[in-house]
Amino acid sequence: MRGEGIRARKALGQNFLVDRNVLARIAGIVEIGPADRILEVGPGKGALTEILAQGCARLVAVELDTRLVPVLRQAFRDNTRVDIVHGDILEIDLRELLSPEGGERWKVAANLPYNISTPVLFAFLDNRDLFSRLVLMLQKEVGDRLAASPGTKDYGILSVFFQLYFDVTREMIVRPGSFHPVPKVDSAVLSFVPLETPRVDVGDEQYFRRLVKGAFSMRRKTLWNCLKGASLGLSGEELAEALDRCGIEPGRRGETLGLHEFAALSRAMIALGGK
Repeated sequence: MRGEGIRARKALGQNFLVDRNVLARIAGIVEIGPADRILEVGPGKGALTEILAQGCARLVAVELDTRLVPVLRQAFRDNTRVDIVHGDILEIDLRELLSPEGGERWKVAANLPYNISTPVLFAFLDNRDLFSRLVLMLQKEVGDRLAASPGTKDYGILSVFFQLYFDVTREMIVRPGSFHPVPKVDSAVLSFVPLETPRVDVGDEQYFRRLVKGAFSMRRKTLWNCLKGASLGLSGEELAEALDRCGIEPGRRGETLGLHEFAALSRAMIALGGK
């Protein structure tokens, strides 16, 4: 068995996926084609790597654990399509790693450690033009937030940002028994297909992000109370006018606004001098 004797490190958030049926289903969700280039994050002992490498043109697997890198390189030494990269996905320049390969977009397959899932998600978001499809396994709680609808307890910043730029689909739930060691929570596999353009015009994307973060800064407070202290460049009177233009009651909470309402508010605030 590859990597036998290497135990998962809690500090790295490691839980090795060992269920062959789940591995096969994830590979199916990736939709591997013979011309595909795939980035795998956190290959672990290479169980999914082995399946992905059978059908793609190129596979780059990024592994942080110094114990596992030589195991993986030995296992795939005869496969010239596979490149094992030792590094931290949070520190690697994705454009430098992937862009030299040419203009074709990459697919991503990743079993993300729970403790770094949010910053990795934002790294993918900010480099979304590099990818044609992402298939990510995350803690179910994070997956619920990404796919949540307005007005639900899970709806928040991740929901708004990712639904602006991606078609997000929850593909399957993975139970704890599919891993070793067994985690205490369920996991979810989600697929993300980048949109060619944002789902709706937000005026200025950086301003929109600040607006959304402000709206969710105090979930129990009204939208008015959250935004008036969010340093968005408007006076109280101008903020009130922007809300009125969009037909949004100041007493609503940020979690009740849909993507189109956030976008309309962003455009209105920018038109009134928001910066």
